[in-house]
This record gives sequence, C-alpha cells and structure tokens, in this order.
Amino acid sequence: MSDTSETSELSATRLAEAIRGRAISPVEAVQAALDRIEKINPAVNAFVTVCGERALEQAAAAERAVVEGAELGPLHGVPIGVKDLDPVAGVRMARGSLVFAEDVPQETILCVERLEQAGAIVVGKTNTPEFGFKATTDSALSGPASTPFNRAMNAGGSSGGSAAAVASGMVPLAQGSDAGGSLRVPAAFCGVFTLMPSFGRVAVPARPNAFRRYNPMVCYAPLARTVADAALGVDLMSGAHPCDPYSFPAPEKLTDALHGDLTGLTIAYSPDLGGYPVEPEVEAVVRSALPALREAGATVEEMDFRLPLPHAELTAMWRRYLSVAHAESAAISRDNGIDLLGAHADSIDQGYLDSVQVGASLSAVDFRLQDLDRTRVLYAFEGLFDRYDLVVSPVNAVAGVPNSSGRDTVGPDTVEGQSVDPFVGWSLTSPFNLIGSPAASVPVGRAGNGVPVGLQLAARRRGDALVIRAAAALEARLPWAATYQDLDLDATRA
Repeated sequence: MSDTSETSELSATRLAEAIRGRAISPVEAVQAALDRIEKINPAVNAFVTVCGERALEQAAAAERAVVEGAELGPLHGVPIGVKDLDPVAGVRMARGSLVFAEDVPQETILCVERLEQAGAIVVGKTNTPEFGFKATTDSALSGPASTPFNRAMNAGGSSGGSAAAVASGMVPLAQGSDAGGSLRVPAAFCGVFTLMPSFGRVAVPARPNAFRRYNPMVCYAPLARTVADAALGVDLMSGAHPCDPYSFPAPEKLTDALHGDLTGLTIAYSPDLGGYPVEPEVEAVVRSALPALREAGATVEEMDFRLPLPHAELTAMWRRYLSVAHAESAAISRDNGIDLLGAHADSIDQGYLDSVQVGASLSAVDFRLQDLDRTRVLYAFEGLFDRYDLVVSPVNAVAGVPNSSGRDTVGPDTVEGQSVDPFVGWSLTSPFNLIGSPAASVPVGRAGNGVPVGLQLAARRRGDALVIRAAAALEARLPWAATYQDLDLDATRA
C-alpha cells in the first residue's frame, strides 16, 4: 500500500480506514502525498507552499498513536491541503500576494483546526488569486493553477489550487471557501465534488470584525473526489462558536444522508438560473444528467424561473458587497501598517485595487439599500423552494477559461452574445451566497475540450442533507471517479 500511485487513488475515508486497519501508516500516507506533490505539482501549480517537515513530524506522532492503540479520529493520518487565504499556524500564508509573500500566521482557522482535531495532517497551502477576489486562480506571486484535465485551461477560483490538488490525487481532501462561487466554480472545472454549506453551519470566528462575514456570505468547506468525503469533511468542520454570531449547531450529520433514493422529492431544472447566458455545450452536459435524478425516484421539471433583476445587475450588486469587504480589508491592513493603496499599490492586482475603490466610494446608506434587491432575490428563491425541494442548474456558463500569463487570467466578457463581468459573471453561483442556501457542484461530464462540467444542486437554507442525498444519488448512477484514471499527468509534467 505504500506505492504513491495506489495511495493517491484512495478517497479520504478509505485512506483513513486503511490507516486504522494498519494497512498503511500515517507516515507512508503523508510521504506519498509529498512525493505526489513533488512529481505532479509542476503540471498544475496547485500547491504554493509545502510544509513537508511539519507534516512528517505530525505523521510520526499519528503513527505512534496507531501503534499505541489510542483513540483515532475519522481522518487520522490523512493528508490535506488548505487554501492560502486561510491561516495555519507556523505555515506561510501569502494570500496570493507579493505584499504578504513572507507572512507566517500564529493561529489556525477554526474549520481547519477541527479537521486537524479529527486527525488530518496539513501538507501545504494551495494556490489562490490575490486575496481571492476573482473566479479564476492566477496571481503575480504564483501564476495560474490549471485543471488537470486540460493544462491550458484554468482551474477556476478562488479555491482553484485546492480543486486541482484533489483532482490530480495530491491529497484526497482540501479546504476552500466560497463567497460567490469560489468552491463550486473550481470544483466544476476540475471534476471534483463540493458542497457550499448553509451560511452559518461552519463557524468562522473572524477578527477583528466578527460581523463582516455577512456581506457577502462566506462559507467554508472541503473539496473532494467523493460525496462521502465531502460530507464527512463538512460534518467535522460544522458547529456553532460563540465568536461567530451567524453560526448554528448542525441539525444532522450529512454522512447519514448518503444513502437512499430520491422518491418523493421534486426538483426544478433551470437551464439558465433565471436569465444567465449559458453555452449550449455546457447546458447539454448538465441536461444529460437529469435522467439519473429521475431514475433515483425524483420528479424533475424544467421551469421558466425568472430572477427579479437581470443577471448583470445581480452580479454588479454582488460585486458591490464584495467591494465593501475588500475596502474593509484594506482599511484593516492600513491600520496594521500595510497600506495596500499607497506604498504597495504597484504590487497588487489592479482589479483588486479597483474593487477596493468601489467599496470605499459607497455610502453606508447606498450599501444598505442594496439589501432591498437582495431581499427580492431571497423571496424569489423562497417562492421556488415552496414548490420544489431542490433546484438544478449549470455551475458555470462556459466550458473553461484559458490561462494567460502572470496575474491576468479572467473569464470572458461575453457569453452567447451577452455582456458579462469577466471576473465572475460567467458563473451561476453567487445568488445562493446572497440568500445563504446550500449549493453543491456535482461532476456530470466533460466538454469537448476535456474540461469537466458541473451540475449545481441547491436547496433552501439548512437543506444541506437534501443536497448531499441528491448528489450521492447522482454519484451512484453517474460515477465520476473513473474520470481521474484518464489523467496522464506524468506525460504533462512541466
């Protein structure tokens, strides 16, 4: 079992079982991940920092625990990656920025801390755009992350490094975050599964402002190659915390929702989620998965859902929420002696600086008045969820985004003849952040260029178990694990 290629094919749950059964040791598991990263990472640029010595020290301790017969956590000895926007104590956190290239935090974000308490071992930090501000992964510091299925195409963002690392077998599980699609966009392009949980299910005590996470709604979760791994990861991350005022106790274990058919469920299919332009090839791949939902017992109806405002206006509204968050972050950095708009401006992506300026220019009244339109979006979806248990749509409107050099990779500015925001407007993900609903990206096929296509499954807030149940039913009928066997990353090594 110590062969790197064999170990890289195991899911997180299977690897943990092998470790508990002493078929493989934690040291072997971590070393296999480090070997795989060294061999494969040049092909996709998923990891930007590898903490091998730290990981092997933890693996040795984990191995002693196995030998001594200690109680083992559900991820004992399993190597994981962490998005480089989030802190892990003692490990560099560059945030995709030249400005923070040598920053080393002294604390670990709670969701990762909970994974570590379950036995997981962090082997490194994964690629992300500067401050996670766009839906592609590329930065002047680290360059682009590619989907393993087509190295010329971007992994998506902003959790692109985590998605690419999982898809290429470097780690079976990697943490990410989602403020408007940053989990689901790269999951779709990399052919892996993720669930953005209901807002508040995974607590994130935020300093210095515990209330800032509301605008936009930021959620944390793992990316994985199986629904079971993702469900377990969310379960382990979940739970309220007194310093996160939006958090709540998880009402159920998502791993309990992995089995069973969909009999009695009604599912709405919207090919454009109320008005987004979508490439026909992408829509056709998503549509081809609908019979699998029906085979599982669900009633699936295509419906003409309309957003309460045009897609471009909805994207612009969401961007303003994000811009205020960027402006706040810049102000906090300034108060800590790092002036992003002053001395460091030449080192920062112009797109991020523009976003900061937009956020800083909004009055408090104008910012809050946006909530009127946000409420209209909420009511529109709540009306839909009154009639249907789940809503299905494409995740992304396009079949991939080509990489460019440096920090310049963004998406298209038009889709099917309609203008879209090149930073985020070609994904159908941000509405569910605005309303706090759970939404998953499920691999359902590939476009002609080889890039995977994701189906988005969404439910009413706190309907996470329903989303997992439907995703597991799709996985059982359209197993995507075989697609990873098609990858020949040795041949594409840079």
